[in-house]
Amino acid sequence: MRIRHLLIGLLLCLCQNAVHSAEPARLLAGFQQTRVVVISEAAPCVLFDVWVAATPAERAKGLMFIESLEPHEGMIFFYQQSIDVAMWMKNTLIPLDMLFIRSNQTVARIEANTTPLSERSIYSGEPVQMVLELAGGATTRWNIQADATVWFIDRQAEPPALTTL
Repeated sequence: MRIRHLLIGLLLCLCQNAVHSAEPARLLAGFQQTRVVVISEAAPCVLFDVWVAATPAERAKGLMFIESLEPHEGMIFFYQQSIDVAMWMKNTLIPLDMLFIRSNQTVARIEANTTPLSERSIYSGEPVQMVLELAGGATTRWNIQADATVWFIDRQAEPPALTTL
């Protein structure tokens, strides 16, 4: 039944057309892009077009100074190995939902609707290999919860040893 759920969800996600806003694309022109699918038991899967922050410089910049994100846009931060991660919202102008993702591609924890411009540290709570940032409210909108699975559509943009569809 789980495999059937995943396949049906994948087909639904592949049929979605994500719309990009011009503003993030301009400010994030140097970032690689990929697509991820978030699959949750509690809801259908959702396809996101995301910018990739894989280097220390890209992770330091993140979504700073971005004024808006479309509902199916975000950024994924990759780390070489699983580590305890601390994020913040300095120079980030919009609320974000942060999904802290384990090396097995399951969501460990979600920090929803973070406070723009805050310098408060937001901790992963356990070692993770990725953080997916989405527009604030996305996890509520699509009922994404801890233990959801994150799959990569584009093999070129994934770090080694992660699973793609």
